[in-house]
Amino acid sequence: MSFHKSDSRTPLAPAEYTKIPTVVTVYDSEKKNGSRNNANIGQPKFIRSDMADVPVQQAAGSTLPLVLTRKKGGDDGEDGTYNPFEHRKVVHPTSDMETFVHLLKGSLGSGILAMPMAFANAGLWFGLIATFAVGALCTYCVHILVKCAHILCRRRKIPMMGFADVAEQAFLDGPPALNRWSRFIRFMVNTFLVFDLLGCCCIYLVFVATNLQQVVDVYLETQLSVRLWIVIVSAPLVFMCLVRNLKFLTPFSMIANILMFVGIVITFVYMFSDLPAPAEREGIVKPTQWPLFFGTVIFALEGIGVVMSLENDMKNPTHFIGCPSVLNFGMGLVIGLYTLVGFFGYLKYGSETEASITLNLPKEDKLAQSVKLMIAIAIFFTFTLQFYVPVSILWKGIESKISAARQNISEYALRVSLVVLCCAIAVALPNLGPFISLIGAVCLSTLGMIVPSIIELAVYYEEPGYGTFKWRLWKNSGLILFGIVGFVTGTYVSIREFQAEFAGGHEK
Repeated sequence: MSFHKSDSRTPLAPAEYTKIPTVVTVYDSEKKNGSRNNANIGQPKFIRSDMADVPVQQAAGSTLPLVLTRKKGGDDGEDGTYNPFEHRKVVHPTSDMETFVHLLKGSLGSGILAMPMAFANAGLWFGLIATFAVGALCTYCVHILVKCAHILCRRRKIPMMGFADVAEQAFLDGPPALNRWSRFIRFMVNTFLVFDLLGCCCIYLVFVATNLQQVVDVYLETQLSVRLWIVIVSAPLVFMCLVRNLKFLTPFSMIANILMFVGIVITFVYMFSDLPAPAEREGIVKPTQWPLFFGTVIFALEGIGVVMSLENDMKNPTHFIGCPSVLNFGMGLVIGLYTLVGFFGYLKYGSETEASITLNLPKEDKLAQSVKLMIAIAIFFTFTLQFYVPVSILWKGIESKISAARQNISEYALRVSLVVLCCAIAVALPNLGPFISLIGAVCLSTLGMIVPSIIELAVYYEEPGYGTFKWRLWKNSGLILFGIVGFVTGTYVSIREFQAEFAGGHEK
């Protein structure tokens, strides 16, 4: 998987598809025959603008834009003789074990530090059961997405697809009423990905600022507000985010991984010492707090978005889903680890659990303070990698509209503007807990549950159908309803939390 940006040119879309703007456009005309960046289709009906593929190494716990440029076309009927996996030409295909490791790397991020707070909004025993349940649903929805991608690849004779590709093609193959919305679903998927990624950048700013504030306030008589710390942290990021080549950011990623690993290990030492009895904690809390639990867990598990990129890179793609499979083993381990941290973190700190478990570490202990600094620095360096993804998506969407003479200055202006925007949002909403829940509820319930369920309904509309008693229809309707309830209630409760902050509920 490469870190290099694609030197792509954007083809002009046909007039009938220009009503809905696309977020991004990229097409690599040099690579052919189903390579990592393109598919060679004999008689394409039309060309779609798309998102740049982004490697899993950039994501460390955040959703990735996983869409590859494709020419749509080919036989509408499913051809049993066409095997898309045989037509894939990946320069460096990954083994099952390598894919397993990348899945862990992409799924285990800063969200794990928020899991004790999730349990505080659910209760010790209800949180234990619900985390496994939500994790299983998320994993199942990934199975749906990948399986539908395989079906569509065979129907359209395309070697590989990405998230927005699958969504658009499913709408084109589904009921006639959905055909006209194919461009819109692509636009929606890409837009929610961008919102999610920029939201994560804002969360990173709040996280770093809050941890730095706790450390520095111990040694300085003059205490600075978290909002001022956000501005201070954002200042160097303006310059760091001007770096356009990921190759120069790779050393920072390595440093971040080491610091995060060491910091989490030391955090575990504190968390597992002097644990109280489980009877001292609430087994289940009032239902009005559950939406915050749902949003936080979805945010923590958002790294499952790397799956389409990983599946497209595999030497044996059929090993990714099924039972047993790389996905099941990987997500089983991730869900188990997240549940472990959430359960024992809440057991340790109870109602005093903070939005990040690091904020509960002793303020007077120098080792604990060093952990906060290590993880804050790790997240600080991760910001630049996380930021690269949305800025690349947005830039590819406007690049063709800007003259060559003004492209450099325009791209730098976009980068600076996005950092300033993230800083402004973080300053306005410096409450880490509801911010995490809001991003999870809005973006990830949509991309992780609602969209995959709609895709399966569209793909199975005519062939092979919804099954006996239309069980697929009822099953996906239930998943969509669950996602909508999580979206609405999580958003509502998070906004109420922010309102309480503006009313004086958040410590400045």
